Amino acid sequence: MSPDLETKTRRMLAHDRLGTMPRRRATSASVIYDTLLAEIISLDMPPGTSLAEKALLERFGVSRTPVREALLRLSEVGLVDIFPQSGTFVSRIAVNAIPEAVLVRKALEGVTVKAASASTSPDRARRLDATIGRQMLMSQLGDINGFHQADEDFHAEIAEIAGYPGIWRLLIQVKLQIDRARRLTLPAINRMEHVIGEHRAIRAAIVAGEASVAHAAMDAHLGAVIPDVDALRLSYPGYFS
Repeated sequence: MSPDLETKTRRMLAHDRLGTMPRRRATSASVIYDTLLAEIISLDMPPGTSLAEKALLERFGVSRTPVREALLRLSEVGLVDIFPQSGTFVSRIAVNAIPEAVLVRKALEGVTVKAASASTSPDRARRLDATIGRQMLMSQLGDINGFHQADEDFHAEIAEIAGYPGIWRLLIQVKLQIDRARRLTLPAINRMEHVIGEHRAIRAAIVAGEASVAHAAMDAHLGAVIPDVDALRLSYPGYFS
């Protein structure tokens, strides 16, 4: 790094610590979008839930414009259905979108898990163990939301170790329908323990530097969602399209 560039970088970091650097402000629409997104993914708002505009206006204390913008964004990612004459509702889980999303995850996370296995970072095991440890705790507490977040952190950590954090940010959008389906599987007896076992196998292969083994373990882990969905459609017929 050149002296001038190093000086500028240090100034930027100093300003950031002081809170004087300009930051992107969250808009009302983005706050509403993020809030509703989390509630839809967690199934706090299950498929078919009505999203009445008047109720949302009262809940968030905003004008119609940010509410409509947030709902439009949710519609664009397939989580909300807008019927001009009937209302707005949380969409059913699109079964036909899941195999493609799984395929994309396998391809991209195959890249990250192989690259993570080749990393020489000495703290790979510690970082992965921390996320698995949180999953174990959440499983013991029966905290499905906490378990899901720790699960997300495990996969995000692999992308970070691999040096491809952008891949995980992309996958967050790709796997929205998968996430809703997987939430339905977690209350099943021993399901969370099974997921932890799959993560441990992936972790062991990464730490051992066995890229092909890690790739196979990840592939099996991600592919498990498809037979789950076939069974879930029978148990929750109103949740799927």
